[in-house]
Amino acid sequence: MSTIEIPALSLVVLVGASGSGKSTFARTHFRGTEVISSDFCRGLVADDENDQAATKDAFAVLHFIAATRLAAGRLTVIDATNVQPEARRELIALAREHDVLPVAIVLDPPERVCVERNEQRADRQFGAKVVVRQRSQLRRGLKSLKREGFRGVHVLSTVEQIDAVRIERTKLFNDLTDQTGPFDVIGDIHGCRAELEQLLTDLGYTLVRDAQGRAVDARYDEGARRVVFVGDLVDRGPDTPGVLRLAMGMVASGNAFCVPGNHEDKLLRALRGKNVKLSHGLEESLEQLAAEPAEFRAQVESFIDGLISHYVFDGGKLVVSHAGLVERMHGRASGRVRSFCLYGETTGETDEFGLPVRYPWAQDYRGRAMVVYGHTPTPEPEWINNTICLDTGCVFGGSLTALRYPERELVSVQAAEQYYAPAKPLHVASAPAREPDVLDITDVTGRRVIETATHGRLSVRAEQAGAALEVMSRFAIDPRFLLYLPPTMSPVATSPEPGLLEHPRQAFEAYQAQGVTELVCEEKHMGSRAVVLLTRDDDVGELRFGLAGRGAVHTRTGRSFFGPDLTDELLLRLREVAAAAGLFDELDTSWLLLDAELLPWSAKAGDLLRNQYAAVGAAARSSLPVATSALDSALAAGLDVGDLLDRTKRRTANAARFSDAYRRYCWPTDGLDGVRVAPFQVLASEGATYHDRPHAWHLGIADRLVAAGPSLITQTRRLFVDADSWQQGISWWEELTGAGGEGMVVKPAANLVRTAKGLAQPGLKVRGQEYLRIIYGPDYTDPENFDRLRHRNLGHKRSLALREYALGLESLERAARGEPLWRVHECVFAVLALESEPVDPRL
Repeated sequence: MSTIEIPALSLVVLVGASGSGKSTFARTHFRGTEVISSDFCRGLVADDENDQAATKDAFAVLHFIAATRLAAGRLTVIDATNVQPEARRELIALAREHDVLPVAIVLDPPERVCVERNEQRADRQFGAKVVVRQRSQLRRGLKSLKREGFRGVHVLSTVEQIDAVRIERTKLFNDLTDQTGPFDVIGDIHGCRAELEQLLTDLGYTLVRDAQGRAVDARYDEGARRVVFVGDLVDRGPDTPGVLRLAMGMVASGNAFCVPGNHEDKLLRALRGKNVKLSHGLEESLEQLAAEPAEFRAQVESFIDGLISHYVFDGGKLVVSHAGLVERMHGRASGRVRSFCLYGETTGETDEFGLPVRYPWAQDYRGRAMVVYGHTPTPEPEWINNTICLDTGCVFGGSLTALRYPERELVSVQAAEQYYAPAKPLHVASAPAREPDVLDITDVTGRRVIETATHGRLSVRAEQAGAALEVMSRFAIDPRFLLYLPPTMSPVATSPEPGLLEHPRQAFEAYQAQGVTELVCEEKHMGSRAVVLLTRDDDVGELRFGLAGRGAVHTRTGRSFFGPDLTDELLLRLREVAAAAGLFDELDTSWLLLDAELLPWSAKAGDLLRNQYAAVGAAARSSLPVATSALDSALAAGLDVGDLLDRTKRRTANAARFSDAYRRYCWPTDGLDGVRVAPFQVLASEGATYHDRPHAWHLGIADRLVAAGPSLITQTRRLFVDADSWQQGISWWEELTGAGGEGMVVKPAANLVRTAKGLAQPGLKVRGQEYLRIIYGPDYTDPENFDRLRHRNLGHKRSLALREYALGLESLERAARGEPLWRVHECVFAVLALESEPVDPRL
């Protein structure tokens, strides 16, 4: 039995005359979904697989399906005769367009076999002459298949060979997704051996030296860390052979990986005697290598020749390429991919230094993988859209930098001297840089895909973005102070308890099913969700956020609760409370972002209460007693109105309960008199986020604020429960709701929790029977209404809550890291956009 190896991602083209067994071969060796048959496509467009008049349309469908599969990174098999060069040419072009390798498998059994097979099929009546013509076309082109562009050509000439062959799928050389790290990715070295040795030592590696004292390997002292070199080991610096000797030794021993840079590519051509211009430091490398033995030069040539354009590590989470790599090329293999990896992409222009202007691909990058690269020297490494350039110009007198993965920690050593004068000063940007605090409408319009650290890639549809743009542009506060929008909160599953839609038991059971048993029950305040951005002094707004002001107090949709004067007064009072509680000093920050409730609800929703809730209550109080009186008289007169009277009395009682429920959310305020703030979580501060801190820590901070400002700050009461104390939580909820309270929110005590199925819900709200009367209407407890409400669908709401939660966490991380405003705003805007999804607002 022979074996044919094909790349796991490739375009496999079956070539052979009619009757050669291509369809049987395809069914035997490939999944049905992987095979695209020209006959099947004819059937799709003409309802007849043998209608040759439909061939043109059939192949248009075949190419479309193949292109879609290849774009998605799926192996694709073309089952057609493909004996004509022009047919194969289109398929090779398709493979190149999607940067996959085309492979030809030729089935060429004897002519009589093909003729006999066709004669046995009732739908094949074209005779032997067609087979003869097709085999003749195949034979004429057989020797040119590789010249046409096929990377692999496998010819099977007998029935026995066809029946005995085995297909084996092989990983591409760049596929190291099974290597999970940890890694230390080192930027462009350019012959700076001493700095490389110092950096490895600082990273915790022990150098291994040969008899001449030269470093020939380095291994990590405390575990299985490995180095990844981003290329440009050579040229310009004082000791290219020393760098190569160390890097080659580390790769050979398994202590390092290496991708090629453009300087290695040019050096390889020079070593092979090609006509290469001696510039950009190549002359130094050739001169230094000329002093080395011929055997070493041969090893260098073999080493560079074997370098792979880029590597994909850690399940696709990390990509290392010398000049970076756009997402559609990750894990692909083609000349175009290799060229991008070595040289990047230029705009076709040159700058004032005569150097090509490189296309700023990283600014448009939205991929899931972290891309680490070098190639373009910069004074300091900078994170841009989950990419980072590690070329910090060591050979030009800058530094040699490493990124520790997955920790995202940067380690650098300063160059001992400037070994080579740069054509362009390091501080001059190599591409047009985007102003960090300038927002562009194209960042948020159209369909967007946002990468989050906690929930993967999340998409925002174009129509959702349009709805959010209306709210954001007309009503929201200045985006420089809008760092975060809270997620919607999912209610618990519908309770089977008589007369109750929601009950704590369903929250406890939901978390237990995910393996989360340590929980906190927090009182649900009768207010409005508020986010408070608090600065330590009046200069911070301008210096840190580029906007004068003390901060912001905004709603879930980014609107300010109060006008400018009242907002400034509230922020001043909150600042004094936070300073008295020692928070600015303890967290070593000039600003704080707090999650809170602002009470009373009427402070924000006065118009809603007056025009909707109060109007309903007033109408019921005015009309229902009159109706009851009239029905009493009718009943006394002997009319059969008993059922209607009972229903009217029940509605009257329901209306009274409805009015009592919403009135608890109203109390008079005069300016800030009567306004209360109930903080329950510290969201972020300069350089830090706090979702990994348990809720006990956050509530402890809140208690300190209460102690420092009892007239302004309201405590968030809480109860911690576990699997053995559910009843305590249930009893507390019954006590809260029995006294007219809204209910409680049940959260994982640890705060952010990842389970086997992904993120756990950050909180489940459990609302009381009377509060839900505000939401669902005065008569929702009537049997005919209640039974219908029990069938409410919560799946979409839960999904929405998790997506908005992940986006909120992402915006906090970006803000805390000091990323550009447009990066933070991208996530904030997406939360608001998702709010336009058609979800029952009462949930």
